[in-house]
Amino acid sequence: MDIIENATLTDIFVRACGTFPEKEFIVFECRQGAVEAFTYAQAALMVEQYAAVFARNGITKGSRMLVHMHNRPGYLFTWFACAKLGAIMVPLNAQAGDYELDYCIDHCGAEAVVTEPESFERFCALQKNHPGLRTIFLPNASPEHEYSGAVLIDDERDCCLHVSHSSVSEEDDLMWLFTSGTTSRPKAVQLTHANAVFAGRFGAEWWKVTAEDRHMLVLPLFHVNAQFMSVMPVLFSGATLIMTEHFSASHYMEQVRRHRATTASLVATTLTMILNQPESELDACNDLRLIIYAIGLPREKLLAFQKRFAVPLCELWGMSETLGATTINPLDGEMRLNCIGIARRENQVKIVDDAGMDVPPGTVGEIVVQGVPGRTLMKGYYNDPPATEATIRDGWLYTGDNAYMDAQGYFYFVDRKKDMIKRAGENVAACEVEYVISLHPAVQEVAVVGMPDAVREEAVLAFVTLQPGERCSEKEIIDWCSGKLADFKVPGSVRFVADFPRTSLGKVQKNILKKQALKDTPTGA
Repeated sequence: MDIIENATLTDIFVRACGTFPEKEFIVFECRQGAVEAFTYAQAALMVEQYAAVFARNGITKGSRMLVHMHNRPGYLFTWFACAKLGAIMVPLNAQAGDYELDYCIDHCGAEAVVTEPESFERFCALQKNHPGLRTIFLPNASPEHEYSGAVLIDDERDCCLHVSHSSVSEEDDLMWLFTSGTTSRPKAVQLTHANAVFAGRFGAEWWKVTAEDRHMLVLPLFHVNAQFMSVMPVLFSGATLIMTEHFSASHYMEQVRRHRATTASLVATTLTMILNQPESELDACNDLRLIIYAIGLPREKLLAFQKRFAVPLCELWGMSETLGATTINPLDGEMRLNCIGIARRENQVKIVDDAGMDVPPGTVGEIVVQGVPGRTLMKGYYNDPPATEATIRDGWLYTGDNAYMDAQGYFYFVDRKKDMIKRAGENVAACEVEYVISLHPAVQEVAVVGMPDAVREEAVLAFVTLQPGERCSEKEIIDWCSGKLADFKVPGSVRFVADFPRTSLGKVQKNILKKQALKDTPTGA
């Protein structure tokens, strides 16, 4: 059954604002602790004003709009304003280095960026190499500073109250979401309005979201997790989104209590960091009825979390290409720990071998997902037909993740077939880090692996061989990466080796490198 309704994101937003005009939509807490709230009606006005400001400055249907911000209401206003105009939002990791920004700007042909005032000079510098990036929009700009050439959204909002209607279809692209892949450069996942509507309705139904729910969002809005597993189900149901500028483990449960949160979305790292906080007699005094989370944890930690905070944990699995949650533990059925659940009913999910053949229950293989591109799966990778064709084959999306399914249809994640490192909830493509390190003039060859980390799931460890006669230190390699990659992608440690163990075909055997590193430092690097 197609549950998308042939609606756009704007249709869902307008419906929610019309049904719940006086109800709180966004409750935002900044890192200093100040709180501001917007009703659905107030949010509707802000979106109308943002859209008018954008349109007045040349943003039209098909324009590519970068968004480079931490969590804040303006992020959502920008998203919904772009949707109204038919512009394509391109979220960027707020920690991205200049090397990454250069690539993203060039790849998507960005015309404008919405960013924070402290990043203004940075994007001015980037404009010199990217003349197509013609407009820098700044929300929340201080009147005490000069931002020559920027469009200050708050200064223009009051004089821009109307925007002409754009003809937008549910099949049109809503956003391009850069995701780490197995090549040295990220790919841009094309997500449509229909994708967002599907995620909203599916999530609202599966997690039984009602208008009375208050969902706690601490994960970054540039991720599909926050967009499709938090914002869209809230919007679809007329619920309230409690959003923080950043995650704070030491304040999290106090925020949950103060804002009366009923649901939340977390990842393994945030769960661990919350559990590591000193216990309080108030821990179980909360209104949480459910926490959904991705990336598994040891059973003992999961049981301890559930008992201490008196809230059930619902594990799931998904990726940007499959619109977030794709296998999920059922609220109406048996919820299992250390299990990624069952397939959502709108997609078929199965396990196959390297030849693409189905494997019997209990056998480890690759997770593949069947669906409709642009509706229940991504539309494709922007400007990359070979990658799209390699990923979606005969109607099945090959995920690169290994798992097995039991006889009852429950799936269990095993590992990543792709050479991917999971660090603090972020995907790190080993080859992307390797590419950056290989640019260092002293480096001959590099291999990057993930190592166990008690808090951040995995740490990034680089093995490096140097050019003959060259000398280099661990700090030099780390500093080289720091200016070019997001902080979470920068190696935590570097080991210099004379050569790598290799297969008969010359391929570096990373499994041997990792085994040796584990032997030398059992707790990881």
